[in-house]
Amino acid sequence: MTETESPTAKPQSLDEVLVAMDVVDTLRHRDQIFLKQIDHEGREEDLVARLKEIYTAQGMDVPEETIRDGVRAMADKRFTHEPAKKGFLRRLAIIYITRARWWKPAAAASAAVLALGGAYQFGVAMPKAAAERALVRDLTETIPANLAEARDAAMAVAETDTGRNRALALYQQGMAALEAEDRAAGEAAVDALTGLRHEISAQYQVRVVNDPDDFTGIYREHDDLPGRQNYYLIVEAVSPTGDILEVTVRDEETNAEVRVKRWGQRVSRTVFEGVAADKQDDMIIQDAIIGTKQPGAFEPAYSVSTPGGAITEW
Repeated sequence: MTETESPTAKPQSLDEVLVAMDVVDTLRHRDQIFLKQIDHEGREEDLVARLKEIYTAQGMDVPEETIRDGVRAMADKRFTHEPAKKGFLRRLAIIYITRARWWKPAAAASAAVLALGGAYQFGVAMPKAAAERALVRDLTETIPANLAEARDAAMAVAETDTGRNRALALYQQGMAALEAEDRAAGEAAVDALTGLRHEISAQYQVRVVNDPDDFTGIYREHDDLPGRQNYYLIVEAVSPTGDILEVTVRDEETNAEVRVKRWGQRVSRTVFEGVAADKQDDMIIQDAIIGTKQPGAFEPAYSVSTPGGAITEW
């Protein structure tokens, strides 16, 4: 039985292993011919002899068997590291080995992503969803109910078809706005119906203003109708308690409805000149009341000739 086959071979000491490793290192860094010689039978003895000479020249007494073991270790690649083949397991191993470099930045990045996601969810997504639900509720439930209530309240106090028709028109405008998903216009229609109810319920007299700091009356000339003039008396609405009320007036020049305390009521030229003469007499207008608004009426009833129409700026 050969030495390598002996089951009772003596284990190598640490010093012997280190020397064997040195032999391998010497073979690796010396002439490449040494490495090639390992692959040819019968050359091992020559290689051992040459290595023995190298160590003797360096003043080292290395046993021949240790040198021989190093040569065999080189041949068997016992002290040679071969990189693992590329693959999934190798990538996992690299990730695990380098975890000290990447886990803290990765954890911080994950935390930042979670924080941003939470901020977006609670700061943007949830408020947006709540606002959308509120919009749907307003368009389909709240504002339609308010419109119907305001319409019914206005029609309940209206005693003329003009007032009732006006209430229906405002209600329809509001519903059309809701169909177009215009919440602001729908709410404005509710406010307009509420204002209409107050005005229909109101009672006041239309009085010509007799104020030294303001006009009593004015007239407009038409650019497209030379010589044609419209005459207006500046008036205000006075409650039974003497308060000046704010009323809604449609401006015939702009066709806009405006809330005002004073407006220019269009009258005939005869009425206009009569009031002017009355004021010139003693600077006091004796017949200043030209109309009365009763509760339930849509507009005042005038005691003077009024072709209709009004202005809100002069």
